[in-house]
Amino acid sequence: MALNKALLKYYYKVDNWEIPEGYLCPPIPGRADYLHHMADLLADLNNGTIPRGEKIKVLDIGMGANCIYPLIGNSVYGWEFVGTDIDPIAIRSAKDIVDNNPAFAKHIMFRLQTNKANIFKGIIKSGEGFDLTICNPPFHASMQEAQLSTATKWKKLGMEKQSAALNFGGKKTELWTHGGEAGFLRRMVEQSVLAGQQCLWFSTLVSKKDTLPIIYKSLHIAKALDVKTITMTHGQKTSRIVAWTFLTPEEQVQWKKDFWV
Repeated sequence: MALNKALLKYYYKVDNWEIPEGYLCPPIPGRADYLHHMADLLADLNNGTIPRGEKIKVLDIGMGANCIYPLIGNSVYGWEFVGTDIDPIAIRSAKDIVDNNPAFAKHIMFRLQTNKANIFKGIIKSGEGFDLTICNPPFHASMQEAQLSTATKWKKLGMEKQSAALNFGGKKTELWTHGGEAGFLRRMVEQSVLAGQQCLWFSTLVSKKDTLPIIYKSLHIAKALDVKTITMTHGQKTSRIVAWTFLTPEEQVQWKKDFWV
């Protein structure tokens, strides 16, 4: 918490950042790296120049109580954000963070997803367009799976006696979901089809390498027109970003004319 507060204040001009006890406290560098890669992806459509300012709209799926992506993305690139979550406490926490940092107030909005089965439906409004959707999905399929993963980590550190205690924070909705990471991302891909003309690029973090073939198969069935995989490494941790679009190159150029000019 102390390190995050310092990083957010020094690099991103976030003066007041608090999250409820027990909620996910994310590592700032990895979150920033995701956004920088997405900025490079948008630059591909803009002659290599990263588009900045409020004309760029980003949808953060499962924002959490920490509001990290909107804070960093608006601070660095001036992008506008809509943060979503199924947890009212998380939404309230994110609103409190923005309320306590007035410079962000006009640039970050929040929407509660009231139907846990939906990801985009009920969130993206008619006539609305997003240049990016981002997501850090739940990793595990159950609490038991999360505990097993934790025990393995403690063992690698030579601290087997700690195996019953989680070595990370996070509430149920942040850590596990039906079907785990693979199940959630399969549903995300399937549902992204319905919003395919309202989003330039969909994207998600993928923690488990074994999830990739499942995503690729789902994207093939969904008939995504372009799929990109970006590898990120931070210390001993390796993760991936998978991004996809349903827009043709010609439609992407038209998107730029409609939304960026």
